[in-house]
Amino acid sequence: MSFSPGPSGPLGGTSIQEQRDRWERKRSRTARELVLTEQHYCQQLELVTTYFVEILKAKGTLKQDIREGIFSSIKAIHSVNQSLLVHLENGYFGRGFDQMCPHLHHYNTYMDNIYNGSRVLGIQLKKNKPFRRFKKLQEARPEFHNHKLEDLLQLPVQRIDQYKHFLQDLTANTSPDNPEFHQLSRAVAAVNEVSKRIQNNTRRHENHLQLCRVQKLLKGRKTKVSTAGRWYIREGWLKVVPPKGAEATPKMFFLFSDMLLQAKHCSPLQFTNRDKFAGQHAFPLQDCTVDKVFGHTRSQGGLLSLTFPKAKLLLMSCNQEDLNDWYQSLSSAVGKLQSKQTVVHQRDDELCRRPLRSAADSHNTPSSSRKRNMVSSETSERAQKPAGEGEGSAPKRLKQCDAPEQSSAEASSSGCVIL
Repeated sequence: MSFSPGPSGPLGGTSIQEQRDRWERKRSRTARELVLTEQHYCQQLELVTTYFVEILKAKGTLKQDIREGIFSSIKAIHSVNQSLLVHLENGYFGRGFDQMCPHLHHYNTYMDNIYNGSRVLGIQLKKNKPFRRFKKLQEARPEFHNHKLEDLLQLPVQRIDQYKHFLQDLTANTSPDNPEFHQLSRAVAAVNEVSKRIQNNTRRHENHLQLCRVQKLLKGRKTKVSTAGRWYIREGWLKVVPPKGAEATPKMFFLFSDMLLQAKHCSPLQFTNRDKFAGQHAFPLQDCTVDKVFGHTRSQGGLLSLTFPKAKLLLMSCNQEDLNDWYQSLSSAVGKLQSKQTVVHQRDDELCRRPLRSAADSHNTPSSSRKRNMVSSETSERAQKPAGEGEGSAPKRLKQCDAPEQSSAEASSSGCVIL
């Protein structure tokens, strides 16, 4: 009888043990790398807090609001991570991250201010000569190893992404029976929320930069592109086909989440505006219909039809891939706008509904208030009568509710705005 481990073991016990050993090796390797990188991270945070935040506060080189605008909550982040490092060095990974999660709001504050902090730092480097000299002297210290302040201020953003991968690896290689498994799982969810916040801030910042870029491309200030809630989608040249069969003219189009802007290139004779565009028409996408007239096959180019309540556009492109991209982008933007509009109308209908009186309430009313109840019932019948005429009157009711909004704000209405 043999006692050597092998396939003859009961229920494959050897393979299960090998899998557990493999998990333990991966966990140990991840834990060791996490501790080493956390030590280096805390050292770099200490450089910022010691040689910049504390000294600038003592010298008064920067005002408090400017100093907070640049460094935000990095000092609080350093304190939180020092406590985390103590737990990690002692091998308490679950406990360390579990105690860190309630303090992740310091990271949220820092992430929300990261782009504003870069802007404030750039302004101070241009206008504040003493601060510019101080920054250069501090970065020349041997402890910085040729790192710039701008690079060090990005470390908390990068560290959240590293935490995300470290925690996922630790959780994947930790047994569910281990008490640390649930602590690490909670930490994964909390860090993922911060990571999503970073991604959303990045998208908003990139969209803001795109809107500012398009605004600078347009001549004058009549056409306002930078509006709250507006998202840039794409831009490009398309040929506008006139309805009377004249020659198609190329125009520049800028597509946003709520509007399609048509512009033409300024005359090269205008020295200051020769690289800019003049806005011609702004087409709201709220009530737009997008159809592909030609271009369903693999031919060269095609034709798109955009129908608005007060205008119609025929757009042509000789590039089939570009035409398909325009069609998908326009259809997606229009679909999202119309879905939002449907939700708003449903909420308005729910708010406009009146509660009906029950039969028990009508029997329990005193005799002195019968006349008042009769008047209220007559008014309620008058108010409910148009709603009960039939299903065909429902669209008219929606149009009547929308009429005041359309008359008060023509820019957001379905008609075309001539710029």
